[in-house]
Amino acid sequence: MFRSALMITFALLASPLGLAQAEDRPTLEIVWPQPGSAVDLGNDPEKAIGVVVRSNFALLPAGQCGTNRQCGHVHMKIDPDGDTCNIPGKPYNSMNSDFGGNLIKARFGHCPKAAGQHVIGVLLADDHHKPVLVDGKPVTALVTVTTK
Repeated sequence: MFRSALMITFALLASPLGLAQAEDRPTLEIVWPQPGSAVDLGNDPEKAIGVVVRSNFALLPAGQCGTNRQCGHVHMKIDPDGDTCNIPGKPYNSMNSDFGGNLIKARFGHCPKAAGQHVIGVLLADDHHKPVLVDGKPVTALVTVTTK
């Protein structure tokens, strides 16, 4: 249920980027936090934690991939079945363009309740913020955590 909602939500952000060859198929996973783990929230006003992702794509800040079709960045949503944790005025909670690479800042302070069970969802986007698709579906990953 969460995966389909995440795909629909992110698919609405922009038109797709298609990939033809199997060896070009992108992968995306959340390495940390682990599914089902309890995570201490940050002490900053955004109650931020770091989320670590892994992909076979180069992860660079948006706009820096040039002609590299094996390159992109990650958009992240907290509780992707709703938009209650998004940054005001944005269709996401964070993206790794803030840092480049595999670290994303999850800002739980934008959620109505920062502490509790949450789903972290990530989506691989191209240099122009369009979802990267495999077989017509956005490349995504989900993890459920409890924040405290």
